[in-house]
Amino acid sequence: MAARRVVILGAGTGGTIAANRLRCRYTPEEVRIDVVDRDDRHLYQPGLLFVPFGLADPARIVRPRRRQLRPGIAFHEDEVDAVALGDREVRLASGRALPYDLLVVATGAALLPEETEGLTGDGWNERVFTFYTLEGAAALRDALARFDGGRLVVNLVDMPIKCPVAPLEFAFLVDWYLRERGVRGRTDLVYATPLDGAFTKPVASARLAGLLAAKDVELVTEFNAGAVDGSRGVLESYDGRELPFDLLVTVPLHGGAPYVDRSPGLGDALGFVPTDPGTLQAEAAPEVFALGDATALPISKAGSVTHFEGEVLAENVARALAGEELRPRYDGHANCFVETGFGRALLIDFNYETEPLPGRFPTAAGPLPLLRESRLNHRAKLLFERIYWHGLLPGRDLPGIGPTMPRAGKDYAAASAEREETR
Repeated sequence: MAARRVVILGAGTGGTIAANRLRCRYTPEEVRIDVVDRDDRHLYQPGLLFVPFGLADPARIVRPRRRQLRPGIAFHEDEVDAVALGDREVRLASGRALPYDLLVVATGAALLPEETEGLTGDGWNERVFTFYTLEGAAALRDALARFDGGRLVVNLVDMPIKCPVAPLEFAFLVDWYLRERGVRGRTDLVYATPLDGAFTKPVASARLAGLLAAKDVELVTEFNAGAVDGSRGVLESYDGRELPFDLLVTVPLHGGAPYVDRSPGLGDALGFVPTDPGTLQAEAAPEVFALGDATALPISKAGSVTHFEGEVLAENVARALAGEELRPRYDGHANCFVETGFGRALLIDFNYETEPLPGRFPTAAGPLPLLRESRLNHRAKLLFERIYWHGLLPGRDLPGIGPTMPRAGKDYAAASAEREETR
């Protein structure tokens, strides 16, 4: 009997986890696994946040994609031209075609800075930067080292974005960094967001807004950035408001991978893949699945989400191959360490239905505090890089931490009281 064929588009976090978990389940004779990506550079994306502050070496957070895949997985370094759903075939830019029995879309989200007027014009990588790319983070590192005071604006253009807490983390870390350099007193820090608060969830938003205020960072809400004038140093919103800057750190618009638009029926208007929130089966066809930043799911585009989804997806792909009913096991579980500077971080843990709450994680006994700064959370975030390379990517389970959000340890009563106070 010929091997079934699973094609995985993307060799980032989601694609690598999915491929390795499936390889652990099946021999190459049972299931052939093909993974496609445009290059052989696997980037540890959480490390980008630390590069501008000299806390991470750009060369050390990139490794070959091939080396992260288990033996017996075929890696194709090629661009995806389109997915032909009717033919069950992936067409590559090189002219080759990969037929599939099951397809996994894991090509993440693409940055679209050109979609904002003037963003990549005058001042780009001179006084206007993003740390969401390796090159941008390195250029910003050099600019921050030269920065001697003035007005520094941190802005996210629009949602959704990868790692929604990262812009906040940058604001907290740049406050620390400028204090360490002795120039914070002559710097005005501004955090401008299109949201109506510091974050998307009320309790967490209130806590994070409080931290911004405590660090003397001005919070500007409902600011929908429409244009950047780099020569004048002005960020303009659609409602006519202007924010002058000497240094602008921006998170550009995000969209799906370009080939999604060239694949009729696969994605939505933004190029993301509509996906069942519990099973991770794509709406496009029963033999298509998606995970990570590539989906249109109403949950953060974060690495933890991709990890938890990877467990559920591998199980449901196996069920689909066996002709069994899929299990809706993913509940939207996400958790993120939020760096707040000075060797501290707070942790948020939530899912589709439950917002980030105070308490302890992963159980009532801890050890990690939720929605509260601690040095232990900071150390856990730093430790995560080793776990990423040696635990998550190879497809191993983390004991006690799975795709279902733990409810033990969360203080629901305190959260209710906090909501009442913020009304």
